Amino acid sequence: MDINQLRKTSLLEVFNLITTKGKKVDGVYELEHIRASYDFDGYTCWLMYKDLTITLLFHGKYSFDYTEEKTVKAFEHKVTELLTEKINKRR
Repeated sequence: MDINQLRKTSLLEVFNLITTKGKKVDGVYELEHIRASYDFDGYTCWLMYKDLTITLLFHGKYSFDYTEEKTVKAFEHKVTELLTEKINKRR
């Protein structure tokens, strides 16, 4: 899956939103059914939703692992909603 700089920035924004506004259970944050976690030093971060796992690495590298394309579409929709809601709260 191709991901541009804007999309990477959006994923990092969502990661930050989930880790600041989400509920933490067993070291994993969750908000709107999207889970976020990171390793001990923070260099690797994960976003998880159903069968989708996105790995975000320190130097802007990433990987998507999923079974169903519809999960990716649903995730993208949720991300758009979360970021839109965040922007609207700033106004």
